[in-house]
Amino acid sequence: MVEGLVVAVVVACAAALVYLAMAARVVKQYERGVLFRLGQVAEEVRAPGLNLIIPFVDRLQKVNMQIVTMPVPAQEGITRDNVTVRVDAVVYFRVVDAVSAVVKVEDYRFAVSQMAQTSLRSIIGKSELDDLLADREKLNQGLELMIDSPAVGWGVQVDRVEIKDVSLPDTMKRSMARQAEADRERRARIINADAELQASRKLAEAAQQMADTPTALQLRLLQTVMAVAAEKNSTLVLPIPVELLHFLERAGRPQQAQPVPQQIPDAAAQQVPRHAPETAAQQAPETVPPASASGPDGGPYPG
Repeated sequence: MVEGLVVAVVVACAAALVYLAMAARVVKQYERGVLFRLGQVAEEVRAPGLNLIIPFVDRLQKVNMQIVTMPVPAQEGITRDNVTVRVDAVVYFRVVDAVSAVVKVEDYRFAVSQMAQTSLRSIIGKSELDDLLADREKLNQGLELMIDSPAVGWGVQVDRVEIKDVSLPDTMKRSMARQAEADRERRARIINADAELQASRKLAEAAQQMADTPTALQLRLLQTVMAVAAEKNSTLVLPIPVELLHFLERAGRPQQAQPVPQQIPDAAAQQVPRHAPETAAQQAPETVPPASASGPDGGPYPG
């Protein structure tokens, strides 16, 4: 009798342990449990911790509530300016409604992935190459809006979408490199020309200042000599400008009074041609006709 009672107690305990093992479900902190009782969803979502269900009647499905990082496979498309590109992205999303994520969509991860790929191809076709390379923030916002709109009905919230890489053809890369090189060369030439212009203006001002004060040229020459002599060279070539020689020549020449030019010869030269014809006429001797030759008897000589 006692042995039968002990066996019954042991069997009951074993059955209780088996029941507890089949009925006990542990929901982790980052999960939520959706309970199906005879195929129907219970309104209450099971919280994290130990939860008991009815074996063979209830079925508990756990849903991860963490933020999921999903890479979007690279999509190849043609931009609005007819450039073939290959773009890949990454999507950050999380489940906010566990019941909708389980009931309204078969596999919410696969659904979000397909929606992200379709939206990425659509964004590529609507954008230009410069937007994909330089204005990614605006494209990320548009892509996030396109994915999040249908995902709200699935109990999924898209937190962020980022375009990771934009792959270009090799020919396009070389063309862009040549364009960037030409642009940098143009800016370098402009900077050099501006520097030459400023330097020429300063040199012109310095030359004007030295022309006004010739002593400054000599001081500048002495400074140059000191700068060259500081290097301790064995040979020193000293150029002497012509302006300095002229300055020294003017300094050593005595100051002489310049004679006043005489204007009388010029006046006489101007008056002589005016009275010259009259004077010549007055001084010219009168012409006397020659006397005819005659012989001794007063008659002409015989021929």
